[in-house]
Amino acid sequence: MKRMISIACLLAAAALLTGCAKKATTVEPPIAGEQVPAAGQGGATSTSPLGEAGTTGTGAQGANATGMLAKHIIYFDFDKSDIKPEFAEIISVHARNLSAHPNLKMRLEGNTDERGTREYNIGLGERRAQAVRRALMLQGVAESQLTTVSFGAERPAVEGDDEAAWAKNRRVEMVYVP
Repeated sequence: MKRMISIACLLAAAALLTGCAKKATTVEPPIAGEQVPAAGQGGATSTSPLGEAGTTGTGAQGANATGMLAKHIIYFDFDKSDIKPEFAEIISVHARNLSAHPNLKMRLEGNTDERGTREYNIGLGERRAQAVRRALMLQGVAESQLTTVSFGAERPAVEGDDEAAWAKNRRVEMVYVP
């Protein structure tokens, strides 16, 4: 029952994010290893990752998309694989980028904190990566553009034995690959 509610919430969020008709945009893909400029950087006229020329400053939609495209980590609650609502926009921006560039590919790396057995954590990391994969595909990303891998607790982002460290380790990293 809980899983059905989570799926329903995810579908509702996807419907809200894709409900408005928008003009077609051209997205410039990030280059592997290159930093995406922060909002407002890059001169008087710049092109955002969503191809909106002349969008500078924090109030422009393109600047907001630039900021969201620079974010590539989705965090999860303890022992959960449900995507939190605050990460829906990040997923949506990456989905638009991938949809606009069918040659781009992304690896979804699932991670957990150190609690739990190795086997359990590998499974949980995979469920988290698959949840992000489903969310991207619901927004039009082709299955062939996405791969998933679970590292379980093997690649912690932060060392430590407290909730602050564990919270940073419960994540999916969205990595553009060549």
